Amino acid sequence: MADQDDDEFRMALRMSLQPSPPSPPEAKRSKPRDNVGSSSSQEGEEEELSPEAKTRKLQREQMAAAAEKRMGKSPVVAAPKVEKKIDVVQGTEKSGSNLGLDKKPAEKSVLIGKSDGVGEVGKSLNFGEELSAQEADQLFTMVFGDCVSKDILAQWSNQGIRFSSDPETCMGLVQHEGGPCGVLATIQAFVLKHLLFSSDELGKNTVNLVTQVFAPSICSQSESAILGNFASLTEDGKARALIQSMADILFLCGSKKRAVIVTLNLSNHWPEDAEDGQKEEAVTKALQGLSIESASDLQKVLRVNTYTSQSSACQQLKAVLPVFQSRMGALLFLISSLLSRGLETVQADRDDPTLPLVTAPFGHASQEIVNLLLCGKAVANVFDGSMDLGGGMSLKGIPTNVEVGFLTLLESLNFCKVGQNLKSPKYPIWVIGSESHYTVLFALEASVQDENEQEERESQIRKAFDAQDQSGGGGFISEEGLHQVLRQMNISLLQEKLNNLCSMGFIVWSEFWQVLLDLDKNLGGFKDSTGLMGKKVFELYHFNGIAKSVMNGSQGISGGESPMQRPRLSRLRVTVPPRWTPEEFMADVVGPQNLGRNGSGGKDTVIEITQPEPPQHAPLVDCIRTRWARATCNWVGDPPSIV
Repeated sequence: MADQDDDEFRMALRMSLQPSPPSPPEAKRSKPRDNVGSSSSQEGEEEELSPEAKTRKLQREQMAAAAEKRMGKSPVVAAPKVEKKIDVVQGTEKSGSNLGLDKKPAEKSVLIGKSDGVGEVGKSLNFGEELSAQEADQLFTMVFGDCVSKDILAQWSNQGIRFSSDPETCMGLVQHEGGPCGVLATIQAFVLKHLLFSSDELGKNTVNLVTQVFAPSICSQSESAILGNFASLTEDGKARALIQSMADILFLCGSKKRAVIVTLNLSNHWPEDAEDGQKEEAVTKALQGLSIESASDLQKVLRVNTYTSQSSACQQLKAVLPVFQSRMGALLFLISSLLSRGLETVQADRDDPTLPLVTAPFGHASQEIVNLLLCGKAVANVFDGSMDLGGGMSLKGIPTNVEVGFLTLLESLNFCKVGQNLKSPKYPIWVIGSESHYTVLFALEASVQDENEQEERESQIRKAFDAQDQSGGGGFISEEGLHQVLRQMNISLLQEKLNNLCSMGFIVWSEFWQVLLDLDKNLGGFKDSTGLMGKKVFELYHFNGIAKSVMNGSQGISGGESPMQRPRLSRLRVTVPPRWTPEEFMADVVGPQNLGRNGSGGKDTVIEITQPEPPQHAPLVDCIRTRWARATCNWVGDPPSIV
């Protein structure tokens, strides 16, 4: 009887505990002890039980009662094998609170039935969980502040992540509203990384566009509209690059451990088996009349999913891509990035967490947003590492090298100093910042960043100099700092030169650099009487996603054609002289050619020499010069615009 009771108990216990983690079990037993007694006398058996046995029996009865109660509420039936998504927090079911708030979040996305992915697109699609009121309030205040205008909210809730329909700029994301350009430009930079330099990571190999699209035109140096070759890109290829780029950024924000994907509550509107076009129509219809004016509006419409696998995140992004292409796309991606990082962690990254991330009065994306998407941390500064201000205070900059970089017009105006982590990214792609807008600069060849031995040494010296610069990028160091740089870089200066440099009590980079130009190579300088160092010539491309009205691609076409809206893509020819070429030599090179003698009659005649194109100037050139000093640029057509 005891054996039978134990067997029935074990079976009931297993069945009752199947749906959830079991309570701590008692020690495993093989068979009831012989001295427990036989079935002939239950009352005598109870009297003969030891206290230990009585305790075990009482525990069994209590657990059996609990099991029976549980079975009465949740009968166990054989369920079909389907893919199911559950969120787990430290071994328990997630309640839906604290999404993205913890510095080290414990929630994970676990997929049951398949090892990865969300299954076929449109099937078993999980739109996710609702934010709590506390989370929505913290998120809204962090992004927009306590007092935000309806115009700014309209800008951020009316900008989708969509490619341009214009054939010549179809590789670019088009912007119709001011404000979210910081988000769009950063995504654009990652999209170009995948289109130009990466193989597709979603399963289908894509051809490197450097050879497929541009190489023939570059080799011929033709002035024809080579940019139109972007039209050869397929919609699927662009979508794959966009999906992978979004996943890259979200996992970067999530410290390579997780990605939080925020979508809309479309469970009642989503046509699961429909084509993408029908899904877009459904999203558009669901968004009719929707406005975001408060934290409660966010809470009602946002749904959150967390993924720890990049492939599963890509599958979800693929499934809900029409949502990000909708007018809410830019805002949804910003929120996804913030939650991937964790709201509390974002606040800890910032120098001043009391300010909103979207700046007033024009609703521009702050530098913290751009840095979050570029390096995974919402720091406010663009210099390398951190700067110790003393007294336990410091300013945080870019901690490591990045995949796509950043240049800004503000550096040319001496408002800041961009560090090498952002100036020399892994790929030759840069987000360009102006006073009011973000655009993208890129090259087709990674070799534009290559440095020869002397250029590399200059970079090392500048990096050592900047490491001693405690002025916040002002370009000067102390005498003690100078001696540290000289020792570190094996530079030997005559005492007279050293005294002249230190006469003011601090050393400015420009003066230090001029001394190095006049110092022989064997002493650690850059004096080169051979003149063997040649100039560098290469091409850069600039993309501005702000749609501009043009007449079928030309400003000069008449005949009543209706204007079309298209972003702007410009090609620039960049010439960079050796960085240690004296300024007076530069003046001789770019100045008018001298007259020569023809040798007959003693008369001066003009020798026909092909003159180099006169350099052109635009604010973008000032940005380029922060990366390549004294570069000159030329282009065809309108000057490239960074506003």
